[in-house]
Amino acid sequence: MIRVLVLAGVFMAIGVAWADEKSPGFTALAADKAGADFAFQGEYSGVVKSTDGELKVGVQVIAEGGGRFIWAALMGGLPGDGWDGNTPLRGLGERQGDMAVMKGETGRGEIRDGRLVIFNSDNQQLGELARVQRQSPTLGRKPPEGAVVLFDGSTADTFEGGRLSEDKLLMQGCTSKQKFGSGELHVEFLLPFMPNARGQGRGNSGVYLQGRYEVQVLDSFGLSGEQNECGGIYSIAKPRLNMCFPPLAWQTYDVEFQAATFDADGKKTSDGLITVRHNGVVIHDQIRLTHATTAAPVPEGAAPGPLYLQDHGNQVRYRNIWFAPK
Repeated sequence: MIRVLVLAGVFMAIGVAWADEKSPGFTALAADKAGADFAFQGEYSGVVKSTDGELKVGVQVIAEGGGRFIWAALMGGLPGDGWDGNTPLRGLGERQGDMAVMKGETGRGEIRDGRLVIFNSDNQQLGELARVQRQSPTLGRKPPEGAVVLFDGSTADTFEGGRLSEDKLLMQGCTSKQKFGSGELHVEFLLPFMPNARGQGRGNSGVYLQGRYEVQVLDSFGLSGEQNECGGIYSIAKPRLNMCFPPLAWQTYDVEFQAATFDADGKKTSDGLITVRHNGVVIHDQIRLTHATTAAPVPEGAAPGPLYLQDHGNQVRYRNIWFAPK
């Protein structure tokens, strides 16, 4: 009963996606270049009235270009912050002057000045949600003693094909000169704001352990969380939770990796294992790496392999990268 008013009010699923009306080529790497829609997209959290009292709700607003949005409402709170795990409710929105309106079948939400105000069809206010900008608890994590620092902002010389952006960040499309076996990886990444792009064309890159096993990097903010979306072990396992933050927010992967083993004849005797924390939350726990990722630059084998940061044509940025060998 606690959700009756919510489900009957503004948070009614519409299940429609906007058509792509503009070229997907628009990319913003800084908030001041992102345009008007960027001020409305993002995460909102707060409490709304229900028939049985009050209910915490998280709403993710995803920019779709041209002043249009889709939204996802999560009962209990945002992913990693109370969401009850039930399927999010989804709908459409659009920018109207200095605000954006999120539309439901019998209600609406109005976003203005960083607040999402929820109304029912009788224009009664049900609640007010604040825009939140979450930060990974492992952001800026320091390398432990014995770790190999691959990128600290000073040089890209530890990578083949390494390039620095104007603001001293590591650009996508490079391979570490040093090779690794088992150990722990920390990497921080920033997804570009590409509201007109869709699917695999939206902030796509990848973090490859040993050049073999990909933890997908993609702007899948607000999506369902699949094996080919952010946090997925590509072609092997989807994340247990989609912890992708909005684009232009720094994010973290903390990866514990156990390399596969092979006998003297090169036959694999045990799969590799991987545990991944995305923005501090465990999204994979001891997942077996049954095969190398499709199109991985390094085939499976006993030899150590490099860290590879994939170039998929999108301007993803990296920083604070280190690997602590076992």
